[in-house]
Amino acid sequence: MYLVREIFYCKPGKVRPLIEKFKAMSALGEKSGMPPMRLMTDMAGERYWTLVAEMEVGSIHEFETMMQNPSSSVDDQKALEKIMDGYHELVVEGRREFFRIET
Repeated sequence: MYLVREIFYCKPGKVRPLIEKFKAMSALGEKSGMPPMRLMTDMAGERYWTLVAEMEVGSIHEFETMMQNPSSSVDDQKALEKIMDGYHELVVEGRREFFRIET
């Protein structure tokens, strides 16, 4: 089992709009069989306005397949595009991490 962690550093005051986008995206993804996302925000740290989205997958290959070939309907894909429209305006930068879950 693997943990996929997406880390987004948002523009000042833009974390809440990004959280709302990710909540909607997670609900849409779960409808088509994707694992649920856990969303977290920073309480303290090196950088403010950070959003972390995590999901567990069986393998890295499974994750790659989900990203390249979504199993959602055409209508759901259009809804996802609408949800994520403008998200680049909320984010300064980000990165993705993969961890093997050992226990």
